[in-house]
Amino acid sequence: MTDKIRRLKASKFPLAVEWAAKEGWNPGLADADAFFNTDPEGFWAAFDKQGMAAVISAVQYSSDFGFVGFYICREDRRGSGLGYKLWQTVLNDSVLKTIGLDGVVDQQDNYRKSGFEFVHRNIRFGGVVIADTPAPADLFELAVDDIAIVDAYEQTNKLFAESRIEFLRGWIGSEPHTALALKGPMGVRGYGVIRPCKEGHKVGPLFAENAEDAQTLFAALLQSRDDQTAKVFLDTPEPNQKAVDLAKAQGMVAEFETARMYKGTNPDLNLDMTFGISSFELG
Repeated sequence: MTDKIRRLKASKFPLAVEWAAKEGWNPGLADADAFFNTDPEGFWAAFDKQGMAAVISAVQYSSDFGFVGFYICREDRRGSGLGYKLWQTVLNDSVLKTIGLDGVVDQQDNYRKSGFEFVHRNIRFGGVVIADTPAPADLFELAVDDIAIVDAYEQTNKLFAESRIEFLRGWIGSEPHTALALKGPMGVRGYGVIRPCKEGHKVGPLFAENAEDAQTLFAALLQSRDDQTAKVFLDTPEPNQKAVDLAKAQGMVAEFETARMYKGTNPDLNLDMTFGISSFELG
């Protein structure tokens, strides 16, 4: 049977998430729906006689910007060229001005060969953190009705390359995520989201104007967990030393790293306000 490449259906996408878990990427328990609904046309797979053999996502946020993730090949097909064939099929004809990805260490040279350039390292910190900081009076929980305000906040402060309403729709005000914000002139001056994962919880994104607000949000998000002893993870952009310091101050240790890489124009994001990246899969 000849290998076939086609768009991935929603019913098959949870398998891609399971593969990501086996790779040690620790996806969130509700990531499948949130990710797929961001761009249902953005997920592809190669199939052989045993079923799904390789997968990749190329989520398009606009006509100018997209993000690649979930690039995984089934273990028995690694080294066969199938994964690269899928990569070429999905990306070679792209007309997007910019494509981003967070590349694992052993794939970064391959991404460079495809025209992606290194911008900065991301470091995943993990640890058991007990937070007991009192919540400030201007802290509030975000709901679905706040998505437009959050999107405007992100765009005004250059926190994401494009508007991402559909992503936020699955990230804010939806079970089992908790999204908290601090009030500000635009409605918010910082916000963060925490979600349960295969192991523990991840905080992401975590955006704030300064380290004090970031710490306030981080502590409040951790206090929202049912299990206060569960491990927590934070993916920090290395250039933001205050984000790295925040994680280390909580006793968290570096466990994993990726390289943020772009093909095309670097969107030049405001990393000084980025204390936690939303996800390595969708940016």
